[in-house]
Amino acid sequence: MKRIASLLAAAVVLAAPAGAAARDTAETKFEKALAGRVAGAPVRCISLGGITSSQIIDGKAIIYRVGSKIYVNQPRSGADQLDDRDVLLTRNVGTQLCGADTVQLIDSSSRAIHSFVVLGDFVPYTRTKAS
Repeated sequence: MKRIASLLAAAVVLAAPAGAAARDTAETKFEKALAGRVAGAPVRCISLGGITSSQIIDGKAIIYRVGSKIYVNQPRSGADQLDDRDVLLTRNVGTQLCGADTVQLIDSSSRAIHSFVVLGDFVPYTRTKAS
């Protein structure tokens, strides 16, 4: 029994740095996406027709690209479920994506819905003059 406890303790110690590295990688991706940009005032909605791409930052945010601007959405709930290997599924009635809308997260390999997020406000980021 002591041997099993020792092996489990060793596994936890070995897994901890891997988890920290994954978070650092997500934070690095987030910082890289925002590099050379300045935040504007948050907006409640963005036009679906203007979105040219999206990027998931693991456990943190969804970045929507609209022309030369990017909009960062840090979900009100479910952000911890965000995984950059997921596919985002948004079902809207109108032409805008707004805070409080839900986005389903689909596992890209199994194609099964595994979770969802509730969006927050969208923070626009534009390039600074020097960038």
